[in-house]
Amino acid sequence: MLLAMYQKYAEKHKLDFYLVHDNQNDHGGYRNVTFELQGKDAYGLLKNESGVHRLVRISPFNAKSLRHTSFALVEVIPRFAKTEEITIPEDELKVEFARSSGPGGQNVNKRETAVRIVHLPTNLSAHADSERSQAQNREKALAILSAKLYKKLEDDRLKKEKGMYVSKTTEIEWGNQIRSYVLHPYKLVKDHRTEFETSNVEAVLDGEIDGFLEAEKNLFS
Repeated sequence: MLLAMYQKYAEKHKLDFYLVHDNQNDHGGYRNVTFELQGKDAYGLLKNESGVHRLVRISPFNAKSLRHTSFALVEVIPRFAKTEEITIPEDELKVEFARSSGPGGQNVNKRETAVRIVHLPTNLSAHADSERSQAQNREKALAILSAKLYKKLEDDRLKKEKGMYVSKTTEIEWGNQIRSYVLHPYKLVKDHRTEFETSNVEAVLDGEIDGFLEAEKNLFS
């Protein structure tokens, strides 16, 4: 639902959408998914969407129609024009290869083109399987990992300066979500940082999130 929301937002704002990696579950959703948006100020528009998003709804997977709460972590990272802007020693990287599940046809899937790179000191990781060659996917995954590491270092620096340092584990615990999407027993989308809210849940999930982004901009500028 979040992926569709951001994809529809991108369409409305003429941002190009590229799927980089996806790990689907058995219920039509994703365990994790990575996509890239390209266009004017794409990172600037969405950078404050990083955080835990909470969904409350009647479970479509439960015969008793019980209310269900789920969480998803959104990470928004910049794309570097050059990966050399941050250098990661090779001995800090663990590189794994697998068969690509993405588009490209049978010739692609016969070879291990998908790449996963882990930064051992921080356990940050990045996947890429959208490109046709192993080398291209490795370059894409390394670029994503570099951006993740850069953002983590910058976030840690800012939090320490403000005396607000918390671990990533603490940030994603129950009660630390930045936004709630409530579909039952009432309808409301509320950002817990800015207090901006709307009862038009359908519009939000259809990509109408400009009000939230504007409130974020005013809060964090």
